[in-house]
Amino acid sequence: MLKDGAIWALGAMSGTSLDGVDAALLRTDGQRIAAFGRHGYRPYTGAERAVIRAALGCWPDDPGVAAAAEVVEAAHAALLSRFSDEAALIGFHGQTLAHDPQGRGTHQAGDGGVLAEVLGRPVVWDFRSADLRLGGQGAPLAPFFHFACARWIGATEPLAFLNLGGVGNLTWLDPRLPAPESPGACLAFDTGPANAPIDDLMAARGGGPRDEGGAIAATGRIDEAVIARFLEHPHFYRMPPKSLDRNAFHGLSAAVAGLSLADAAATLTAAAAAAVAAGAQHFPAPVARILVAGGGRHNATLMAMIAARLACKVDPVEAVGLDGDMLEAQAFAHLAVRVARGLPTSGPGTTGVAAAVGGGRISRPAAAPAA
Repeated sequence: MLKDGAIWALGAMSGTSLDGVDAALLRTDGQRIAAFGRHGYRPYTGAERAVIRAALGCWPDDPGVAAAAEVVEAAHAALLSRFSDEAALIGFHGQTLAHDPQGRGTHQAGDGGVLAEVLGRPVVWDFRSADLRLGGQGAPLAPFFHFACARWIGATEPLAFLNLGGVGNLTWLDPRLPAPESPGACLAFDTGPANAPIDDLMAARGGGPRDEGGAIAATGRIDEAVIARFLEHPHFYRMPPKSLDRNAFHGLSAAVAGLSLADAAATLTAAAAAAVAAGAQHFPAPVARILVAGGGRHNATLMAMIAARLACKVDPVEAVGLDGDMLEAQAFAHLAVRVARGLPTSGPGTTGVAAAVGGGRISRPAAAPAA
């Protein structure tokens, strides 16, 4: 049983950009943020990234999945062990290898039970399966934490959070409502590809792991015909909530294959921005501000392209005192406490599930400390 009131929880996230593992401490009761704690980052090595990349799109028992899970577990254990003594509870998302909510479901590599034994702390994991079983998309899951962040910054009007990871996702929320599961409080969905196609382009053409700061895209020319075809994808016509797999837009990379590196980078960056703008058309009410987290906020070219397509301010979350590199890790600390306290982690407006549902399962070490 968890003690009453706020506790220190440790969250971890390894995103679709495959750069590494983020970990962050958060003090929360599962509803309100009491304090932000220490955080850290452990990059994947090139060899580790190659093992995980080889398993992308794979499902349990497929070749390569066990090796990817071992990499994910070892990397998480190495990072989380630096913090686990400070946490009563750990939230472990794992590494998404495949996501097909209308088909086979979702697959995150990594076993929370293994980490519970290694770290000697209860681990909450497998956050998405319960949502999928009840008809939801299983993603995105950060919105209920975004609601807590909006309350923490003192927001009094609707606003939006945008995460630019491998895939982009938006959360529209109204902090005036009593809870994130309240009808009309949150609407969330994946916008489309964000960093993933740009990173893949750079890696394939020997330009490094990413377009640092959007410098290469800034020198290129956008192929508007590619953008027009991109926006014809059925995803943009579906009403939210909706979610995507990292490889859902594989045709986009093929469409820029004949362009120079600079023009291809510019076109892929413009596609990410166009996807965000298309997503904003679904907001229940206009927002005066979008707060941006994730690695994409460091891409000045992408940020400028998004701002040019929207009629509101577009700021990194640091503008309101949040940490855009750690927001998703903090989200899984917050969600872990919600799971342990029987609170919902998703709802009809965030994943399309029929009713608010609490996901996740808890693995405890053989001798678990009292929380």
